[in-house]
Amino acid sequence: MSKSIQDRLADAGDAVADTAKDLGKKVVKGAEQAVEWAKDQAGFGQSANIRERMNVIASCGTRVGVVDQVVGNAIKLTRNDSPDRQHHYIPLSWVEQVDGEVRLSKNSTDAQNSWKSDAASCGCDS
Repeated sequence: MSKSIQDRLADAGDAVADTAKDLGKKVVKGAEQAVEWAKDQAGFGQSANIRERMNVIASCGTRVGVVDQVVGNAIKLTRNDSPDRQHHYIPLSWVEQVDGEVRLSKNSTDAQNSWKSDAASCGCDS
């Protein structure tokens, strides 16, 4: 028994509606992932989890410092744990992950060559 034109149109309409729902879910999921990526790139998503005295680990696995505090959009490292006994600041945008330690997207050489002596110098004081 063949379907009527009305039944075929109803089936086609259902298929279009299902496809639109699936596409909508994919768009929402993609938007959520984009927001998380942007937060991570800017360091906003991770900063709430950063605590005083956490080790700061470069992407190569080397410990580059210890968190003193978060200042604006930067992490102030303790001077006692610094090789030159000075405070250094690194932008939150370098933070890749916070999981009991602060893990950076830069290796230790890049981090130490790029860190600054104050938050304003690294453009991350706001």
